[in-house]
Amino acid sequence: MSSLLSLADIPTVSILYRAKHLLPVSSKFAPSQSLNNTISLIRNDITKLQVDCIVNAANESLLGGGGVDGAIHRAAGPQLVEECYHLDGCATGDAKITSAYELPCKCVIHTVGPVYTKEHDPVTLLRSCYRRSLELAVENGMKSIAFAAISTGLYGYPSEKAAEDAIKEVRAFLTGPNIEKLERVIFCNFERKDVIAYEKFIPQYFPPTAEDLAESNDD
Repeated sequence: MSSLLSLADIPTVSILYRAKHLLPVSSKFAPSQSLNNTISLIRNDITKLQVDCIVNAANESLLGGGGVDGAIHRAAGPQLVEECYHLDGCATGDAKITSAYELPCKCVIHTVGPVYTKEHDPVTLLRSCYRRSLELAVENGMKSIAFAAISTGLYGYPSEKAAEDAIKEVRAFLTGPNIEKLERVIFCNFERKDVIAYEKFIPQYFPPTAEDLAESNDD
């Protein structure tokens, strides 16, 4: 996982199905070809992605912490914490955007997820993290965005619940005109438990078309 990964090298859900790296399972979500072509699911180090912006699972101070938050700050270099220092923190459920400095992406969106056992309404707050991050990406002309798993580490949000809530919010945001504003939404997980959770909820399977079958035979 040490080398950089370009957007072209990150497969969409459609490609994962075609290559049989993602198998159809029963899902709560209705199939959508446009979403299949927009959403990606990978297991990788988010600091290695050459995309427009990545989303950091930050704390309210925005000054760095453990897990992915610490990894992003270390990879970005000291200028990131200097910029974050002047943002006056961030409320739970909200998001703020900064430059990426030494990271291979263009910007970092910092969002503060809820503590699952303490927050009054963790579902609303978690979904707000995803919605505000997507809004900031669009407002700043970003075309590709990669999300780390928010709140599933020390904040205690169950991975399956978090994956379901994240996918619900992303689907809702991409319904209608927003689908044309973002070319790719990537769920980038590092922990295996989060990968398994997203694989359970993300599938929006379509039977292969004649064209798909022909391409498979050519391979």
